[in-house]
Amino acid sequence: MEPVIVIAGPTASGKTRLSVELARLINGSIVSADSMQIYRYMDIGTAKPDDEEMAGIRHYMIDEVDPDESYSVARYRERALECIADIIREGRRPIVAGGTGLYINSLIYNINFSETICDESLRESLRAEAEQKGNRYLYEKLVRIDPEAAGRIHENDIRRIIRAIEVYTHTKKTISEHIRMSRLEPPPYRYIVFGLRWDRDRLYRRINRRVDDMIRKGLVEEARRLVEMGFDRKGTAMQAIGYKEILPYLKGECSLEEAVEILKRNTRRYAKRQMTWFRQIREITWLDMDEDTDYREAAEKIIHHCIETFGIIL
Repeated sequence: MEPVIVIAGPTASGKTRLSVELARLINGSIVSADSMQIYRYMDIGTAKPDDEEMAGIRHYMIDEVDPDESYSVARYRERALECIADIIREGRRPIVAGGTGLYINSLIYNINFSETICDESLRESLRAEAEQKGNRYLYEKLVRIDPEAAGRIHENDIRRIIRAIEVYTHTKKTISEHIRMSRLEPPPYRYIVFGLRWDRDRLYRRINRRVDDMIRKGLVEEARRLVEMGFDRKGTAMQAIGYKEILPYLKGECSLEEAVEILKRNTRRYAKRQMTWFRQIREITWLDMDEDTDYREAAEKIIHHCIETFGIIL
């Protein structure tokens, strides 16, 4: 079974840099596992790697669709598996790198989220309920239907809450049951998962600096351009952290300073949720990171771990 390296971690943890260093050493290509980097025109707010950061390494699953297009985990899994197969066929090593836990789980646990269920009218109705009655109202509806899923999903993650309700409405089986059933079939590759672990305060300082850097690079102008292109806040992509906080400033509802502070707070909270998710991956091997980390040495640790633990030469 072909090995696939997975590098997971919270935002601003160094996943891109480490995956590029590893790819250089093992003749690899990188498959992104970031639910927002798949969208075109959203570069600064998603911390999409530029040509210099990619360093000549081929990246997949970036700039796949426009911001007004819905993109499900089922669609991601199908496309990511195609990319992994192409990389192996070309004689290179696939590296999956990203911070979207649901995307990573869909691969390592072979979770087949069915694409057959798509009820736009129900989704619109549920979105309207959340807007009128609050996110908590919709979340409590999910708690009654599928408390197991509710335990995994944050109450403000409206998109996933709606998806779970939609699946139950049409199949009369919870999404948790669907996940358990799909896991019965083993994955087609041997996923070896590494997680990047930071001291919380150090990671939060990195996040704050990254947000300041995004503002300097033109995040406000990027968000304004997306609005001018017709991608309003009702679209899934424009609800991403980095954009939803800037939109109120563009509408004159708050100052830029307030928007930036809210963005920093929301990004820190998101990083905390990401780490909670990744700690639930039983097979994960943690790499401790800090500002002095040598990324080449970290990449070499991954290679040595694969040899010593699994007898796999990358």
